[in-house]
Amino acid sequence: MAGYKEPGIQDRVNAAAQARAKALELLKSKAPIDPAVQAERLAKAAEREAAQAAKREATKAAREAKIAEKAAKAEQAKLDAIAAAPPPELTEAERKAARDAKYAARKARRK
Repeated sequence: MAGYKEPGIQDRVNAAAQARAKALELLKSKAPIDPAVQAERLAKAAEREAAQAAKREATKAAREAKIAEKAAKAEQAKLDAIAAAPPPELTEAERKAARDAKYAARKARRK
């Protein structure tokens, strides 16, 4: 019984050439694509791409609207916080002026 014989370089070159020829033969035996079918496929692909682009634009617009809404809420919260904040502390001179005005008004009522 003979042992395993390693294929030589020439055997591998011949096997590759046969495989290449077989693949080329299969490619040539395929029927050409009908232009009408090809045009229909291209139209469907263009339609699908347009639908995807519209969906992307709608998603982008929704995302931008959501961001704008969050920004508006944050701005409103900031304005509400400012409005709800206690009035700033009066300086000593302002407190004295208010006290003097109150005293003058009380004095004017007595007369």
